[in-house]
Amino acid sequence: MNALTLFAKMLLVALCATLLLPAGAACAKPQEVKSSLTRKQAQAAEQRKKNRERLMKKARQRVAVVPLTPAQKQRETEKKRLARAKNRETLAMHARWRPGHIGGSDALWQSRRESRPSPKTQAALQTVIARLKQQLGKPYVWGGQSPEEGFDCSGLVYYAWNKVLDRKLPRTANAMYQAKHLHAVRGSKLRRGDLVFFNINRRPGADHVGVYLGDGKFIEAPRRGLNIRISRLDDSFWQTHYLGARRVLADDLS
Repeated sequence: MNALTLFAKMLLVALCATLLLPAGAACAKPQEVKSSLTRKQAQAAEQRKKNRERLMKKARQRVAVVPLTPAQKQRETEKKRLARAKNRETLAMHARWRPGHIGGSDALWQSRRESRPSPKTQAALQTVIARLKQQLGKPYVWGGQSPEEGFDCSGLVYYAWNKVLDRKLPRTANAMYQAKHLHAVRGSKLRRGDLVFFNINRRPGADHVGVYLGDGKFIEAPRRGLNIRISRLDDSFWQTHYLGARRVLADDLS
């Protein structure tokens, strides 16, 4: 048997062996690798889909908060005032109802009966309130304490009150709040001329002060960009930041 014949037989044997193998056996391993890669890609795609759905759900749940305009705030305040008035009328028909004992903002800011200051105190209060109201509409100016330059919150109080006092007020809101010669007043006992204090910036102490005018209102120099104005103590913002009140003339403190 020559070499050519031997080679032909070996080639024939190899060909037969290949034909006898199961279909696809020769490329089984590459297919397995390709199948594994396909599963990983599918899992990654599924995870990306879930992530997108989760993000879209959060986006749909977010609600844009648009600050109210001054006109809208005024309308909301008026609605609340009318609602409270209507509630008082309804409650007044109940025999057991007494003003100042129903809780809520009205109980906080209104007294059942007005305390009556002495004639001397009344005259001082009238002077202070008149000086304050003359400044309405003037701009807030940090450090300001005169009608010519404008006022900051404590500068307005300092200007209005110190003209009628022998013992002067301190210059800053927190110093006024801490002053030992001023008397703490409960919210239900507020009277015209009382100083009302707030903490707005969340630092210790008082950082804003106004003067109570009666009927749930107070006058204030708010902040840069705003003018001196009259605000309501029962507004949710002021209730949230309210610290307390101090009486300057306490000859009839109750």
